[in-house]
Amino acid sequence: MKPKRRTAAGLALSALLAASPAAYAACDAGPGVLRGETSKVALAFRTTPPVIKVGELFSLRAEVCPQAGTRVSGLKVDASMPAHKHGMNYQPRVRQTGPGSYAATGLMFHMPGRWQFTFDVETPAGRERIHVDYTAE
Repeated sequence: MKPKRRTAAGLALSALLAASPAAYAACDAGPGVLRGETSKVALAFRTTPPVIKVGELFSLRAEVCPQAGTRVSGLKVDASMPAHKHGMNYQPRVRQTGPGSYAATGLMFHMPGRWQFTFDVETPAGRERIHVDYTAE
């Protein structure tokens, strides 16, 4: 029996299958899940409460899903209002809760409008920045 010749498409498919499907499943969008990505990492998160109320503290849980070969060493979370050129009045605290899992507390949107979450995913090769828009009413 002749060995199969590996094509570029076949190699790409093998690499995709080798990347932990369970890890990517954690970053799939679903009800109440907000998502963003770069070419190296995907990120999915939920806020508590699910609908952010202006002037009230909220928290979030995030799952970071790196592409094969990318290691994640940390996560920073912030948010700002691009139209007003200012951020939150609070600095969130982020802690790792498991491999690729993070919890952020102490977030507050102090006014209604378009906010933009900024997630800085730290990797040995540098920072991957992900922006996710959210409108607070």
